[in-house]
Amino acid sequence: MSFTCGRCDARSTSPSVRFAGRRVYLALVLMLRSPPGSASGQELRDEFRIPARTLKRWRTWWGEDFLATPFWRSVRARFMPPVAIEGLPASLLERFTAGELPERLTQALRFMAPLSTRSMIK
Repeated sequence: MSFTCGRCDARSTSPSVRFAGRRVYLALVLMLRSPPGSASGQELRDEFRIPARTLKRWRTWWGEDFLATPFWRSVRARFMPPVAIEGLPASLLERFTAGELPERLTQALRFMAPLSTRSMIK
């Protein structure tokens, strides 16, 4: 939720997956189904009724835009060995190992929560 400063009226939105908007969908769908060879674009489009343009935009976001965010540049060194860029986002999800898939997805989305603020996207 956004908060307003009582002194200067500035608004601030804390990091939260709640504000990730469309990124929540691309994170869930592509983290689950994006490893090369796991599902073709046609299978994803059919299963989730995703337009081809949308799927292409999401893959571009993970393969280019995500890599250029200040967030990713500031956290990528935390992973040893490095996350396989060509396998994103599934290769990132693989680094979260606590529990079953729902817990791992939750961990990954919490990790990515800073992307929900404008300062970490640009």
